Amino acid sequence: MRSLLVAGFGAFPGHQRNPAEFCARWLEKRKRIFALAGVELHVAVLPVEFLALSPTLSQLFARTSPDAVLLLGVAGRRRRLTIETLARNRVSTLKPDAARQKAYCRAIVHGGPDFLRAGCSPPRLAAVARRGGLPATLSRDAGDYLCNESFYLSLLMDRRACFLHLPNWRGARLERAARVILAMAKKFAFE
Repeated sequence: MRSLLVAGFGAFPGHQRNPAEFCARWLEKRKRIFALAGVELHVAVLPVEFLALSPTLSQLFARTSPDAVLLLGVAGRRRRLTIETLARNRVSTLKPDAARQKAYCRAIVHGGPDFLRAGCSPPRLAAVARRGGLPATLSRDAGDYLCNESFYLSLLMDRRACFLHLPNWRGARLERAARVILAMAKKFAFE
């Protein structure tokens, strides 16, 4: 049986509800579907806090030993589901997190690689999304906030990781996206 960790970020400044958390919780309710496909699903909601993110990821990896990690975040200005291809060793020191704290340094890991490539096939995942009726695109820039940091740390901790940025979708559109992300997650678990 393959082990898949799906982790979506919770609410953060400017967003009372995060579509990423909704999708993670939606998938959690469908653990049986994953089990029937031979995937042990673990779901978590990540804190939108610089000081809590790394220890939370470390604890999750130790507890679940995932073969693959699917990370979910929101990119409110984007209109399409975005599959990130690169995680960069950088974070903004200007943007506060949910605890109103800022990162103390631009580098996520001092001396770490400048960038790491996604541990999935982004074009294949984009194809799954498009077949499911979701507009999807690839991106070489996961930003400079906690989304990028979680992606970078997951890859650095030798995890096969993929990051999906969702637009700020709501209602039926978000439900439809969750169904397509389920298909993407199953595909990713067996890549």
